[in-house]
Amino acid sequence: MNIKKILIIEDEKSIADIIKFNLVKEGFEIDMAYDGKTGLDKALSLKPDLILLDVMLPEMDGFQVCKRVREISTVPILILTAKEEEVDKVLGLELGADDYITKPFSMRELVARIKANIRRTDLIASLQDAPADVQEFGNLAIDMNRYEVRKEGVPLELTLREFELLKYLAGRENHVFSREQLLEEVWGYEYYGDIRTVDVTVRRLREKLEDNSSDPKYIMTKRGIGYYFRRP
Repeated sequence: MNIKKILIIEDEKSIADIIKFNLVKEGFEIDMAYDGKTGLDKALSLKPDLILLDVMLPEMDGFQVCKRVREISTVPILILTAKEEEVDKVLGLELGADDYITKPFSMRELVARIKANIRRTDLIASLQDAPADVQEFGNLAIDMNRYEVRKEGVPLELTLREFELLKYLAGRENHVFSREQLLEEVWGYEYYGDIRTVDVTVRRLREKLEDNSSDPKYIMTKRGIGYYFRRP
């Protein structure tokens, strides 16, 4: 059995210990860091299967850690944020975090989020040897099986969530989806976020896919309704 390793980067030791206790019971291997610099070093050296990352950390804050990790890794990152700090959630997603959960949270919800994100990475790994299913849209080539995207032949670095959103929309051309529908279909049952999460992910996708993200050709907005994918 492949035991999954989770790195907890949280400066409040009491919280970190409670999380560790519950995750060990679920069969995970846990490593800990109590400041951002140590957390970043461990994230890069240990190569965990998922990172739980607090925002307010000594030495280096969670946003800096997230940004640095994202420069070289697609490991799932779940941001831990204070309930009142809505801006933290948006900024974390803009820097490449896959998900967030607000304090205080139930362990049941946290475990569900962790398992859902790990399942997604396992799915990608299982598809690496799958036959290619490349679909072309203008200068984009999307391999629906291998979770790969190329623009004019150049590979694009998309997070898992960004790819899932692109795949979902591209597989249903010209169909307009509300933000609530996309949260349900792409983020899944375990997600208790708000619709701004969709907006942030769309914005990140546009920055990577489009020649001019302010004048998109692929992911279009239907004002007052939601988003759809258009073949240019």
